[in-house]
Amino acid sequence: MNSFSPQLFTRRAATCLLAGAALLFPNPFAAHAEVLIKDGQKLAFMGDSITQGGWGNPGGYVRLTIAGLEANGVKVTPIPAGISGHKSDQMLARLKKDVLEKKPDFMTLSCGVNDVWHGARGVLLDQYKVNITAIVDQCAAAGVKVVILTATVIGEELDNDNNKKLAPYNEFLRSLAAEKKLPLADLYSMFAEVIKTKTKPGNAYTSDGVHMNSAGDQIMAKGVLQALGLDAAQIKKAQDAWLDIPNSVGVRARFDLGKGKALQAVARVSPRQLEQLKAAAAKEGKPLDEILNAAYAADAKAVFKPAGEYENADALFAAKKDKEVQAQLEKKFAAHVEAMLKK
Repeated sequence: MNSFSPQLFTRRAATCLLAGAALLFPNPFAAHAEVLIKDGQKLAFMGDSITQGGWGNPGGYVRLTIAGLEANGVKVTPIPAGISGHKSDQMLARLKKDVLEKKPDFMTLSCGVNDVWHGARGVLLDQYKVNITAIVDQCAAAGVKVVILTATVIGEELDNDNNKKLAPYNEFLRSLAAEKKLPLADLYSMFAEVIKTKTKPGNAYTSDGVHMNSAGDQIMAKGVLQALGLDAAQIKKAQDAWLDIPNSVGVRARFDLGKGKALQAVARVSPRQLEQLKAAAAKEGKPLDEILNAAYAADAKAVFKPAGEYENADALFAAKKDKEVQAQLEKKFAAHVEAMLKK
């Protein structure tokens, strides 16, 4: 048995205390994970309508990715290359013109939804594999590093036929990324994880089962940033920056006129403002949607007799004034939203 040494005991105790302190109080100066893309480089985004919307919408995943990198000190030049309806064969055909000639350093590849979703007009798995491999190889030959994105869901019912058909396409993408040693954003798995936690039916992350709403865009951007090497603290910094992106989230209202007709409006706010709206609604003890729809309905009803000039919805549409009235109502709806934000 070793003899007792006060000095050794003291050193061991100090080591244990320091280790415990490190767990409780992490070093704020500890280095972050290395981000693959560097400040000043170019990042292309190849894809379909989801990517097109990801650039066209202020809160789209392309915009969020760029903002998230910038929040972490990495300012890159985006090259948007999303075209609605495109499949792997069309992306391969335009790769040189839309991406390679612009000499990006990295390119995200989001492809597969339309290859499956378009059915008989889609691309079968064997040909899809050929097309995607050719895209990756051509990028490699041009010195462009590809970040592979698994295709996102086709409907928020994970066991539907389209998602079952999509599974082998995504398995191929995962295996290709491993084989080629490419960064992978497994977006399908990320969506599957959150969809399984839904407590009510309907779309929570997409507007129509395929195209992203603000929650879906944030999931996609988070996946891309993780694939580019950002760690949890850097992702949090990115998410904090997203809160103040203006006009990046839409709040909507709808007034059903019957016979398949409706008037509807959208007001765009920042994510932080959306939380303010929800908080204001909570003070009234009602869901935000209920409050906004009630305010919009009151304005819409005032268009019709006895308060307004139109006998009914048929008269409104027959006079071809529906778009004009809807535009007027949208301005009033925006004013309601603004008033709630000031409460």
